[in-house]
Amino acid sequence: MQFESDLKKAMQAALDHLKSELKGLRTNRANPAILDMVSVEVYGTQMKLKELANITVPESRQLVISPFDQNNLNAIGKAIEKANLNLQPRVDGQVIRITFPPMDEALRKEIAKQCKKYAEAAKVAIRDIRGRFIKIVKKQKDDKLLSEDELKKAEKKIQEFTDSFCKDTEALAVQKEKEILEI
Repeated sequence: MQFESDLKKAMQAALDHLKSELKGLRTNRANPAILDMVSVEVYGTQMKLKELANITVPESRQLVISPFDQNNLNAIGKAIEKANLNLQPRVDGQVIRITFPPMDEALRKEIAKQCKKYAEAAKVAIRDIRGRFIKIVKKQKDDKLLSEDELKKAEKKIQEFTDSFCKDTEALAVQKEKEILEI
């Protein structure tokens, strides 16, 4: 059926969006992906942090950011502070160090709640996509482009994709929640 690739692309986009949101959630370990969304104003324009510096994890609770151009050191530190990630960058010579303090139980539970919220939003998006595609195939049936049997097959296929992507969404959320709650 011709709509399958469009359906799969749309649902995959929702899943990819969830993955990028989950990357930004803090766990008990330092993860460079938490800085993926940080933009820095340098050279008169906004640039992603990863385009301006190397980010390494020398210890399980520390990130080291080594700018390619040392003149951007302070701008990078300020951008990280402004990003509202509750991180305290510290300029240390020619690098920026970010130490992740251990998370208390209340913070871990709060971040796990955020994880569930993101997963639920992704499922809602997937179900909205399902609804949109079901309307499309019903319209095709009304326009006599599909028979009743073809409509039923198409609806079944759409539901199979929906179930599969919702299951993948749940698996991603459970995995991330496990990482967050790990001490």
